[in-house]
Amino acid sequence: MSPHLGHPFRGPHYAPGPPPAAPIPGSEPPYPFSVTPASAGSAPPSPAAAPQAGVTVSPARTSARRGRILVASVALSIVAGGLAGAVTGSRDPESAAVELPQAGAPPAAAQGSITAAAASVLPGVVSVRAGRATGSGFAIDQQGHVVTNAHVVEGASDVSLVLSNGRRVDAEIIGADEDNDLAVLQVSASDAEGLRALTLGRSAQLRVGDPVLAVGSPLGLEGTVTAGIVSAVDRQARFGDNGNRQSAIQTDAAINPGNSGGPLVNAAGQVVGVNTAIATLSSSSRTGNIGIGFAIPVDRMKTIVEGLIN
Repeated sequence: MSPHLGHPFRGPHYAPGPPPAAPIPGSEPPYPFSVTPASAGSAPPSPAAAPQAGVTVSPARTSARRGRILVASVALSIVAGGLAGAVTGSRDPESAAVELPQAGAPPAAAQGSITAAAASVLPGVVSVRAGRATGSGFAIDQQGHVVTNAHVVEGASDVSLVLSNGRRVDAEIIGADEDNDLAVLQVSASDAEGLRALTLGRSAQLRVGDPVLAVGSPLGLEGTVTAGIVSAVDRQARFGDNGNRQSAIQTDAAINPGNSGGPLVNAAGQVVGVNTAIATLSSSSRTGNIGIGFAIPVDRMKTIVEGLIN
């Protein structure tokens, strides 16, 4: 497509016409107003204004006329000087310098908010080992219940958890919902003492742009925290055994293999989702974060997990 945009001030149907005809001598000019050429000299004085022959102008009248002319000239000079001062006064070196106003620094954001959220969440996040599969999970109460993804523990007979303090404990699968990709694990009462139950928030209150943290064990790196925002709150994605589209939270917080089952938390450290899936490029043989991750909303997770426990 040609970058040429056409002539300015001409419409889309513009077509050049014939040149204007030369004016006919003696005819009226085509303009609605008269035009005086800048090169024209002064018009000769009218007979009334010209001095009559044989009449002598007295010196007194000449002096008076000169006086009036002088006064008028002084008045015009004063007015012109005032106008010039008004226009050029800002350039007077003796006047005050011009300084444009600037607003003060905006209020600083709450320092350490992400650090505080991460510190409150990490003691409740675990690394899940189920056979050869690895994933993440988090404690939801003081009775030793831990939530993770169903695909993390699928087909496993032995499951263990690595706590935030590095201690490894055994866990039992007490329920799984493959269609919604959620599972509940149970640890003993003695082992539960090393877990801090995380506070569940409300995913219905999430807004696009809200800051969030993804916490888990990507690629086996336990206790990893990544930050991002909520990219979408009602994104339709397919996960679970049935492959049906489900409403998910989309985030650009880095989520990688091993993050599955870990919590997605808001800036207050409240769980708002369960990290479950990532988008990958079909042309690539490797999977990894490309800035598009999905989490199961905590409102749906709460209903499903309560059914699995009860």
